[in-house]
Amino acid sequence: MSDYLLSVIRTAVPAAAGAIVGWLATLGLELGAEAEAGLVLFLGALGTAVYYAVVRALESRWPALGKLLGASRKPVYEPVAPSYVSDLRGRGGA
Repeated sequence: MSDYLLSVIRTAVPAAAGAIVGWLATLGLELGAEAEAGLVLFLGALGTAVYYAVVRALESRWPALGKLLGASRKPVYEPVAPSYVSDLRGRGGA
């Protein structure tokens, strides 16, 4: 599996978990449609951040738990020098 696809999976799984948390948190609440939509968005974003942070912390201690992010292998990013740095040097910048 490519590192790009791996990074997408490890981003999408926490987003889906957060969306489910946000939706579940509003079940049974009697709010207006607009207020409920805002609450679902807020709780979904919060749920995503908390889920990701907790799983990453657990993964650092128990690597097998990385599967809770959709894949236990982490993507590897190769350092790439930005091309604009060389462009600036040719124009008297940086």
